[in-house]
Amino acid sequence: MTDALHQFQTTCDQTGASPTADIRRIVADLGYPARWNWCWENYKPTVIELSRARGLRRHLEIGAGRDPLFQPDEATQLDLDITLNDISAHELSLAPSGYGKVLCDIAAPDAPDIVGRGAYDLAYCRMVMEHVPDVAAMWRNIGEALTPNGVALAFFPTLYALPYVMNRLIPEKLSRVLLETVFPERKPDGDDPKFPAHYDFCFSGEDRLMPMLRRAGFSNAVILPFWGYSYFSKFPILRDVDAAFNRLAERRDWRAASSFAYVVATK
Repeated sequence: MTDALHQFQTTCDQTGASPTADIRRIVADLGYPARWNWCWENYKPTVIELSRARGLRRHLEIGAGRDPLFQPDEATQLDLDITLNDISAHELSLAPSGYGKVLCDIAAPDAPDIVGRGAYDLAYCRMVMEHVPDVAAMWRNIGEALTPNGVALAFFPTLYALPYVMNRLIPEKLSRVLLETVFPERKPDGDDPKFPAHYDFCFSGEDRLMPMLRRAGFSNAVILPFWGYSYFSKFPILRDVDAAFNRLAERRDWRAASSFAYVVATK
């Protein structure tokens, strides 16, 4: 058992009936390990279980654009009222019909009034926060959009994993060319286009995130780190060396070397 997973399970056992214990048990029941593929495979089940266990029906999906988490028929089956948000009218136009749609910059001062203050039980986003220049403002606005007992889930890449450090240091035009050469689907007309990344507050350490989250109006948060990625899959030697380092970082719970994080914050 890794240090990170042992700490998570121990905290889950010790925190009693608190809101964070509730969230930790939901994730534990899904079989949380600190491996990168789990966070991708279980993001949707995590949203579903949070919704079911805590009665969170009114959803705001931030940065949903062309790729909302739930299709309209799924939302109907799960009895979810979902509103999609995106900063791009083009991206939002690619989403299927059958949802509420809100066009705005979620980090802008007027975002709470546009999306609706206290209008949602659950707000969530995946691979969005790294593209936001002012993540603290984004969290404040998410807090304003939630009901008093609302929950927010953010899934994002974390510093200082090597691919993101490279992406941060290399000029955007050059990093775009490199990424699109290795992964053609990341081209502007592909299924997963690249957007500029800032990595503001993209960390998995409680010491880096909790003060900011409390200033944003959240009383508690569970932060789940993950290690590993597939970016070097086409470079066998680099892939194997990097994977060995990530396994060591996971065992030692080196948060500064994590690759992704879930942050589940409660009002």
